[in-house]
Amino acid sequence: MQIVFSDAQYWSNFLPLTFTRPVADLRCGIFTFSERWMKILNTESIAYITEDYLQYKFPKPKKIDSLFLVPNFLPSPTLIQQIKDLKMGEALVYNDELLVARLNMDNLSLNQIEKMTDIEEEIIFFEKHTDLFSKNNLAIDFDFALITQGRTSQPLSDTNGFLGDKANLFIEEGAKIEFATLNCSNGKIYIGKNAEIMEGSNIRGSLALCDQSTLNMGAKVYGATTIGPNCKIGGEVNNIVIWGYSSKGHEGFIGNSVIGEWCNFGAGTNSSNLKNNYAEVKLWSYPSEKFEKTGLQFCGLIMGDHSKTAINSQINTGTIVGVAANIFKAGFPPNLVDHFSWGGMKGDEKFNLSKAFEVAEKVMLRRQKSLTQEDKEILEHIFKQFTH
Repeated sequence: MQIVFSDAQYWSNFLPLTFTRPVADLRCGIFTFSERWMKILNTESIAYITEDYLQYKFPKPKKIDSLFLVPNFLPSPTLIQQIKDLKMGEALVYNDELLVARLNMDNLSLNQIEKMTDIEEEIIFFEKHTDLFSKNNLAIDFDFALITQGRTSQPLSDTNGFLGDKANLFIEEGAKIEFATLNCSNGKIYIGKNAEIMEGSNIRGSLALCDQSTLNMGAKVYGATTIGPNCKIGGEVNNIVIWGYSSKGHEGFIGNSVIGEWCNFGAGTNSSNLKNNYAEVKLWSYPSEKFEKTGLQFCGLIMGDHSKTAINSQINTGTIVGVAANIFKAGFPPNLVDHFSWGGMKGDEKFNLSKAFEVAEKVMLRRQKSLTQEDKEILEHIFKQFTH
């Protein structure tokens, strides 16, 4: 059966992260939402209903029997069974919003729904970008149970120091960990396939270090933190979600943040996560075009794909960085750094689109990936929409 992920209710809440992807491809915990649902429902057949310009990269639904699903929540075992038991024309509703329905995509219409059932239990929902780090501990716990059930961890080398219960540590095949300290007293630690934790690293769970990612020597990691696949992380991080193919390889601090794919932080980059007056942090909202309260005292940085900082960059508390931005000028950039900014300051010239393609191609080639025509069209759409 095909899973069809819907962006209808939440896509704009996750900008700038969703400028380049549907909600289902956001990562927190160990998995993206789409990966999690594929594992829960044991299927590889997925499709998306998303923004028109993203639909060229993310496949449209086939006209077959499908499970229409809002993806950004963690289901209980009871709810999973309810979803699996849905028959054609049946739907589940949560807080007056359609959550999941069994439909034939040949005729996507709510008229197909003959029976709606209210979900009465409380659901862990990810409604906005800051939820990805503030609820990441819950996602790591959920995914840890999902991916380790019935399996045995690889052993931890005796060169390492360990605190806590070994049941809260799972090491995949090919992972290398030597002369590090791992503390599972307050959270689980998951180490993906062929990942590496270099000497002198200190980790306090919860942590998801995904496949083929590296913690450089002397790294200091506080939970709840997710480091997506093929990342390199050094210095100090605290409660961040950093997606695949991004690098923060050197000294410097980032906390309470979400970082997109193909981002890079120059040596000594620091991002504040707490205001000097300890006040509630505000963040720029793309839908309302104003700064809005987050309800959080600790909130650092939300950074879109392909953005970069130069050495010794300083980022203010509650900063939004758009797609393909380059921060390299002296001083603190504003709390909203525009897409394709060349320098990071307001009024700066824009990063030339062809040059942005050229840099992205070079960066991706280093990881044996290529910038596809679909990727270029997405970046071009953002460039044309937001640069003048």
